Amino acid sequence: MSKDGKSRRKGPSLSARVDRERPIGSFASLKVELSVLIIISTAIAFVMAWFLLKMGWSGWIAMPLTLVVALGITYFFSRGLTAPLRQMRDAAEAMADGDYTVRVHATTTSHDEVGLLAQSFNEMAEELQHADQMRRDMVANVSHELRTPVSALQAMVENMADGVTEPTPANLEGILEQTHRLSDLIAFLLDLSRMEAGAASLQIEDFDFGDFIDETLQPLAIADAGHAHDIQVDLEKGLRMEGDQDRLRQLFTNVISNALKHSADGTTVLIQAHEDRQQETIVTNVVNFGSQIPPEARTDIFRRFVKGKAGPGTESGGTGLGLSIARWAAQLHGGQVQVVDDPRGADFEITLPRYHRDPDEDEGDGDGSGGPDAPH
Repeated sequence: MSKDGKSRRKGPSLSARVDRERPIGSFASLKVELSVLIIISTAIAFVMAWFLLKMGWSGWIAMPLTLVVALGITYFFSRGLTAPLRQMRDAAEAMADGDYTVRVHATTTSHDEVGLLAQSFNEMAEELQHADQMRRDMVANVSHELRTPVSALQAMVENMADGVTEPTPANLEGILEQTHRLSDLIAFLLDLSRMEAGAASLQIEDFDFGDFIDETLQPLAIADAGHAHDIQVDLEKGLRMEGDQDRLRQLFTNVISNALKHSADGTTVLIQAHEDRQQETIVTNVVNFGSQIPPEARTDIFRRFVKGKAGPGTESGGTGLGLSIARWAAQLHGGQVQVVDDPRGADFEITLPRYHRDPDEDEGDGDGSGGPDAPH
């Protein structure tokens, strides 16, 4: 029997045991359950005392015996009520030792404060386990991403130093390419540290959105020259917006480069943008034709260190940080980036407010008015 199979059988048995231990744990409030416990204990004690006295027992014997029975009943039921608390204590101790797989097998019928606390505890344990796994993946991913360009640089430089290869423009171009790869990885890690620290400083300015897209595409088109992608741009004329161009360039560079990486050579990548005047937003769609992203994976791809599957595109995977940083940059501007249904292919839709407004100003502005004259 596999370990997973054992855990699957163990879980239901523990839950069933907790159900048996908490016979009055199905009420919606712990106070109600304690009240019921007191009523049951008092009623049993009263009936038992009355019966023993009627049978002719001495009060000096009947009353202590009744008290012992009442205390035993109270202990039995109260132990069941606090069973999830004991499990949480043991689980917390295990988590303190680094085991984030433990869970509280709370009763399936418990809706009181203790049951809800057990459910919240399990949700917290899930998040901690995920964070711990992401930390482990980060070490492995960063080590792998650093090792490849460093090893290539070391080999190239050693060959030149030993006279095996000449410092030709082509060889120097290879060294420069690996240096750029290292620089990109370091930039990704710095952005990740800003995300963790909650850094959100923005340099807001008004700019022409068409010019911004053209400037963003220039280095991407040069880097993609060997893969013959047809990058088509279809923008509504006269689009302008307010935002931090550096942060927004991170957003669009990561999304567009992701589309290029996962598109087969010679295929088309389409960039469309228009203004939603009702919502005062600019909506941009980046579509790479032919490929699709399953609906169940559309949220996970924006998580840190989640890499795309290998495919026919120019590259597979990467650092696993690009789309996470893109989402962060969009959220800094009060926007969002998501994958939407599109029969043409994988469609990343970026929605950004046309006019920047600070969150503090939005909270203090009772009428919620905005527009081009709003302070920023």
